[in-house]
Amino acid sequence: MKKCLNWWDLIWFGFGAVIGAGIFVLTGQEAHNHAGAAIVLSYVASGISAMLSVFCYTEFAVEVPAAGGSFAYLRIELGDFVAFIAAGNILLECVLGSAAVSRSWTSYFTSLLNRPKDSLRIKAHHLKDGYNLLDPIAVGVLVISAMIAMISTRKTSLLNWIASAVNIGVIIFVIVAGFSHANTSNLTPFLPYGVKGVFQASAILYFAYGGFDSLATMAEETKNPPKDIPIGLIGSMSVITVIYCLMALSLSMMQKYTDIDTGAAFSVAFQKVGMNWAKYVVAFGALKGMTTVLLVGRLGQARYIAHIARSHMIPPWFALVHPKTGTPINATLLITISSACMAFFTSLDVLSSLISVSTLFVFVMISIALLVRRYYVRGVTTKENQLKLVVFLILIVASSMGISAYWGLKPNGWIGYTGTVPVWFFSTLGMSYFLTQQRKPRFWGVPLVPWLPSLSIATNIFLMGSLEYEAFIRFGICTLIMLVYYVFFGLHSTYDMAHQQEKVQTINVNHKETARIEGP
Repeated sequence: MKKCLNWWDLIWFGFGAVIGAGIFVLTGQEAHNHAGAAIVLSYVASGISAMLSVFCYTEFAVEVPAAGGSFAYLRIELGDFVAFIAAGNILLECVLGSAAVSRSWTSYFTSLLNRPKDSLRIKAHHLKDGYNLLDPIAVGVLVISAMIAMISTRKTSLLNWIASAVNIGVIIFVIVAGFSHANTSNLTPFLPYGVKGVFQASAILYFAYGGFDSLATMAEETKNPPKDIPIGLIGSMSVITVIYCLMALSLSMMQKYTDIDTGAAFSVAFQKVGMNWAKYVVAFGALKGMTTVLLVGRLGQARYIAHIARSHMIPPWFALVHPKTGTPINATLLITISSACMAFFTSLDVLSSLISVSTLFVFVMISIALLVRRYYVRGVTTKENQLKLVVFLILIVASSMGISAYWGLKPNGWIGYTGTVPVWFFSTLGMSYFLTQQRKPRFWGVPLVPWLPSLSIATNIFLMGSLEYEAFIRFGICTLIMLVYYVFFGLHSTYDMAHQQEKVQTINVNHKETARIEGP
């Protein structure tokens, strides 16, 4: 693909990819249903976890600058099977994430037109709740954003600059105007649902940070990855975390959590404090933000699909890049059509919980892959050290799951942590003390390895455990479908592809040897 992006483009892509439906829609939903005024703490918790994942992504994106993102990194370090399961979750995240943003777009568009909630959706009485509000506007938005993304990466970048700049302006207005109408009494009670509610909301709000992995997929189109990617990823995410916390706090101080609207929270909040005109400014800004999320999402998600198709885990037709535009059009169409089908039927609350499980699962695997990359090199690492690495990783993951499970069963308890937390700590310490790093990053690396990747594993698993069990049922069903596909189709396709490449390499070697013997 064409190398046309620098760090400035990536920072604005970061704003465009991340700031959208999460902050403008899920903030109200989670403040009302789970966290109350402590929604700002939920954003802090999910922001810390996301930043740990950003560090891991940045090292991979710099060291392996390919369009495949998570899939490429996991395939290199953990093999085809793990990469395929991650790929399935990436596909699921892409489809559901786009569907959720487009559904949110309709909600704020309704607010901009000053119409009643869900008035632009079609009620299907014969369908189950959560799937019975049909949304043709969401489908239209997805199609238009896909058409723009297929034209040119560079043109999409310019459009994203403009839209993101407008969005940042609206966000500054929301923060300043929100605090100017703040009432500290609305922060009482601060923890109406307890600490458990804070982390339950944090797990859902992780969706608000989820777009940053799209930046890693653009490494193949970045002019100078060692310099541009760290600045673009870490810089944009640091600013975004601060923005989210300030916006969440301003909303909580404008309205009591019981009065916050779950569809268009900020617009309704300004209307309630007497700033009716601000309702339209906020709705317009939210629409711009969600539009850029869809645009950048189309770019990053299509590159995921293209790289997966290159491995033949899905039909290679989806890997084709259009010779004129230099963009993966077929992959873009796959994501757009699938997202449109989901957006037409499925409500936001159903989509957001499943997205969070898939996103957190992939981020856990990326952190594990980083530790494997640092401590294992084939042909160099001894069998003894390889076994130690496997044992330490199992203990880190198992203890993290234990911490999460105990939290879910006894949020106010403490006895269980006396066993699980020390196991996590000493497993990480053991990896640091008994193993030597076999590979040092050439350009940019995660600091404090293995502590930061291990902490990333623990926090992501902890947030997964804070989700409701329905999300895991849907996640399990989707994973089972992926496994069936892999066993009957993906496994054979990748084997055939690898065998074909091996034959081509053998033929090339034979030709070179023949030419050397025969001479000029």
